[in-house]
Amino acid sequence: MNTQKPFPTATSDTGFLQEPPHLKNQYEDDIVFKNILKKSLPASVLAEIEPDLSRFGDRVTKDILVMGDNVDTPNNHPQLKQYDAWCRRVDEISTAQGWKELNDVAAEEGLIAIAYERKYGQYSRIYQFAKQYLYMPSSAMYSCPLSMTDGAARVIEILGTEEMKNTYYTRLTSRDPRKFWTSGQWMTERPGGSDVGQSETQAELTEGSTWSISGFKWFSSATTADLTMLLARTIDPKDGTVRTGSKGLSLYVAEMRQPDGQLNGVRVHRLKNKYGTKGLPTAELQLSGMKAKMLGNPGRGVPGIASILNITRIYACLGVVCALRRCLAIAKDFAYKRHAFNNTLDKTPLHITTLAELELIFRAGAQISFYCVELLGRTECVEQSEGDAAILRFLTPIAKAYVCKIGVNACSEAMEALGGQGYMEDVGIGRQLRDAQVNTIWEGTTNVLSMDVVRVMKETKGQCLVTFENMIKEKINRSVQTSSKLSEAAKSVEIALDNIKQFVKATTSKIEMESNARQLTFALGRTLAGALLIEQAAFDVANNIEGAEQDVFVANRWCCVREFTQELILINTSLVLEEAKIVFGSAAKI
Repeated sequence: MNTQKPFPTATSDTGFLQEPPHLKNQYEDDIVFKNILKKSLPASVLAEIEPDLSRFGDRVTKDILVMGDNVDTPNNHPQLKQYDAWCRRVDEISTAQGWKELNDVAAEEGLIAIAYERKYGQYSRIYQFAKQYLYMPSSAMYSCPLSMTDGAARVIEILGTEEMKNTYYTRLTSRDPRKFWTSGQWMTERPGGSDVGQSETQAELTEGSTWSISGFKWFSSATTADLTMLLARTIDPKDGTVRTGSKGLSLYVAEMRQPDGQLNGVRVHRLKNKYGTKGLPTAELQLSGMKAKMLGNPGRGVPGIASILNITRIYACLGVVCALRRCLAIAKDFAYKRHAFNNTLDKTPLHITTLAELELIFRAGAQISFYCVELLGRTECVEQSEGDAAILRFLTPIAKAYVCKIGVNACSEAMEALGGQGYMEDVGIGRQLRDAQVNTIWEGTTNVLSMDVVRVMKETKGQCLVTFENMIKEKINRSVQTSSKLSEAAKSVEIALDNIKQFVKATTSKIEMESNARQLTFALGRTLAGALLIEQAAFDVANNIEGAEQDVFVANRWCCVREFTQELILINTSLVLEEAKIVFGSAAKI
């Protein structure tokens, strides 16, 4: 006779049930973010906006998060209807109800308007991006059309005619959902990708100031936007010639639809099937006689679009930072509740160490992102801000390349911190990781951005590095005077700066500079993060801010590890040639 008792059957009310992680108020629960704002904003400004940030920090975990979840539900992903029942071409893209609601929230909360109302002058940008930081992780990438809308508003403000400002700018910066418009940004084409100089789309002047644009746009995100910025090769009205290369491109603005509601010379060939950003409609578009207006002067499209890129790259950078912040919020709350090997994870040394490493990456990325936002605000509102504009131009590709790369890897690690549960869709980390990944690609891949850093160095004949060094030294010298506990970290930053200078000096050929562009960019990013973390710690100590002790530890921890001060290893020309053979075989040539 078998006397063994059967195993109990798990039901809904018996056996082990893990308490799930819970999101708290995303402003009040984020001391790192709050301390950055204390350092970056005058106390009077922070006191005035903080109630709004606290209210919004609660809202993003409630109805806004529900909207985002609705967008990311597979049955609600964008759908393309190309023909109606009578075989007429309609090219209608339908999106989730949550997508439309997130648009209205963006308008009502002033997620674009705050920056252009400029109630707080140069600090308006910090206030705006503070709300974007809270909004992004819950919004299922509605931040994408918002980033392009922001960039479009800025370009029209700088280059637009009075008619454009009255027609478009007022809508792009409106708080009224009924008036608020979003913008797309179409640069990528089949031949070129990031090499816009290979663009095939052409623009021909038809009547007055109206241009007719024809061509093919390979990636067009936020295809349901109300208008778009796009590059096209200008046909000279005088002799019909078309200039090749990037200098033949001009910048145009076009409405998506005509007054009768029909698409404005646009055919949607298909929606892209993407790894992430599933609720965001991205399409391949055929343009045939799209009516548009030129922005700025002929042949100045690439410099014109640069104003958009400065803004959209900061959005990409911040998008990864706040995705990591959301992943950490879930992982840390899980650690308090998850029991394993007779203890909770928050008391397990190896788990603590792992989360601490992710926290360092988050703090570094947050510092870099909001420093770029601070510079952006100054360039827009402070007279004689040429120095800020120059350093911002140098820092935006560094920031996006470095922060996005280390941040996405950290999001993956945060998923692992929940074990198998982290891999489950409804826990929330999966979407953050997938959507964060695209930020390493949008507005330039890591390699494209690294080459952009090299390009700025060449254009400024190395002056940007001198400006960078002076800025870093000013921050660390001022900080050490506040707290001697930061002296070792400051010395490490100086060593890192010297390593960078020696590295650039030793790089003598074009091949070597290009081959080493990525590690140079990452070294610049690490060094910038170190200086900003030191500056934050010194501010907190001087003002007796909550968390000062932790920030001093973070600054020292970031700056005093071996990887921070190690010399950069030059990849020389002969090694590049050998590596090419490894990858491509004996036929490889450079």
